[in-house]
Amino acid sequence: MITMVGSLKGGSGKSTLTFNLALWLIRANRRVLVIDADPQATLSDVVDVRREEGFQPPVELMGSAALADPHFLRQYDETLIDVGTSDMEAMKRAISIADRILVPVPPSQADIWSAQRFIHFVESLVPGKTRPEIIGFINRADTNQAIRETSEAAAALVSLPGIRYLKPRIAARTVYRRSFSEGLAVFELEPRGKGTQEWNALAAALFPELL
Repeated sequence: MITMVGSLKGGSGKSTLTFNLALWLIRANRRVLVIDADPQATLSDVVDVRREEGFQPPVELMGSAALADPHFLRQYDETLIDVGTSDMEAMKRAISIADRILVPVPPSQADIWSAQRFIHFVESLVPGKTRPEIIGFINRADTNQAIRETSEAAAALVSLPGIRYLKPRIAARTVYRRSFSEGLAVFELEPRGKGTQEWNALAAALFPELL
């Protein structure tokens, strides 16, 4: 399966999500290829850190040129594509070959509007029968339950046509930034932490067939 992680808005946590998902899948004995098609190369940077530190298992990474050969990408069990708006040609190519698109949505009205525009963008590029499934979830949610913005954003995301909403949320926890900067997945750095519990719930929703 080819999964693109993308949106039209920066700062949504795409690279962190892709990195953690890759390692989760590798540990589930899947053969995984990661494509960094974002010129900012954040994902490439963290994979370099992981390689330099000698952490196992390694992450197999390629650049945007690999998008030109979908047949090669489908030789893997799972291909994950991290792509941003700074390379629109790569984004369009990724959308055209993806089986599904995962959209992390921070809890703000601006991000809901951006998700809606992204859905329309995908619909304008790909005919209905071949269109990839679009899946959204709340990323960087408030950890304080008294703050209603996260729940309000989730309700708005549920109501958007053209996107399948996943209930598991990833909160704005320091452990995600710490683990990413060290070249580790959140479940490697804090196996018993709340961040890992949240991550496992999201991964289970995305890949129930692996459980």
